[in-house]
Amino acid sequence: MIDIAAVPSPIRGIQTIPIDRRCLSHIYSMKRGNCMDSHFIVPRTAVDQLGEGPTWSPSTGLVYWVDIVGQALNTLEVNTGEVRRLPMPERIGWVVERRDRTNLLAGFKSGIVELALDPVTIRPFLTPEPDRPANRLNDAKVDAAGRLWFGSKHDADEANTGALYRLDADRRLTRADDGYAVTNGPTFSPDGRYLYHNDSGRRLVYRFPVAADGTLGTRDVLITFDDSWGYPDGMTTDVEGGLWIAHWGVGRISRFDPTGRLIRSYALPATNITSCTFAGNGLDRLFVTSAAIDSPGGPYDGALFEIDPGVAGLAPTPCAI
Repeated sequence: MIDIAAVPSPIRGIQTIPIDRRCLSHIYSMKRGNCMDSHFIVPRTAVDQLGEGPTWSPSTGLVYWVDIVGQALNTLEVNTGEVRRLPMPERIGWVVERRDRTNLLAGFKSGIVELALDPVTIRPFLTPEPDRPANRLNDAKVDAAGRLWFGSKHDADEANTGALYRLDADRRLTRADDGYAVTNGPTFSPDGRYLYHNDSGRRLVYRFPVAADGTLGTRDVLITFDDSWGYPDGMTTDVEGGLWIAHWGVGRISRFDPTGRLIRSYALPATNITSCTFAGNGLDRLFVTSAAIDSPGGPYDGALFEIDPGVAGLAPTPCAI
């Protein structure tokens, strides 16, 4: 077993940690009611202050995820367990792959940038909120049409200035919804008819109808988290339409059906669970991020977890921009 709390902080520059997948045999497994506790802890030499934004890259075999507060982009090679950590110059909320391009789009505090990794080069792309300098970008996902959806939030959590945006292939930016405490998500139904998005600060999971051109219909509250559920954080969707939502504050991730009914939960040994993504050739491996900040300081707060979800996820779509 690797005691993550006992290993030193990451070195500056690119960290490469080759891992034999047999090391992932460190498993917890028990069942408490409808709450399963069966997972792997991905071995590495660092934890994330605020792990977020995991996304699967079929072309490279990598899971990307960010450490927002730690200002780093992480990658995991899912077949070998090799982990890399790349320092970034400012807070980074997400990355997405692009269609027919080798670089990524990334959401920095200052705006969207084009990000190449080998070597790391950064070029400004778009400043979506010049009128809200106290905000930062927080979470993003690409829909089946290749449109980029992303949210923002007040960086100090002192105002409800977060918004949801859509960036089309022609680079037209639309502020699709506004007035959020903390934006998280988004994700989409398998048929593309609905977008799901969270206001974590208000403990609400919203559902929007989506027109063919990306225009959102009337917002409905699909799920309201009570105190025992913590706060809804990042999420993703499986092929059956199930919503997988991370619970900040209570150490679990849950699957809900498309009507918002809780199906099952997985307990994890970290207090603040932040987001998740399906990965692997069969899209049947679920990787889950967590945060060390605002936690009791447990040994696995800020770890990256893997669970067997028992269902496949939706294939990611590269951004058309």
